[in-house]
Amino acid sequence: MGRMRRKVCTDEVRELIKDGRKKFVRLDEGAILYSMGKSTFRQLAVDANAMYHIKKITLVNTQIIDDYLERFRDEE
Repeated sequence: MGRMRRKVCTDEVRELIKDGRKKFVRLDEGAILYSMGKSTFRQLAVDANAMYHIKKITLVNTQIIDDYLERFRDEE
């Protein structure tokens, strides 16, 4: 059997990112953090060029995602 991963705690991840102690998230963490589906978050990360592949792990840079999302802000 594969190893079991701890369930993602959104509040805990948000605090780590806000404090600057966590810059990268996995796809499932990012989907929860940004309140979207995993495939939508994956596509967002691809479009923002924020994905990193290390062996079999995919990490997403939250700073790049935040900067990318700011481009879509409505200025009315």
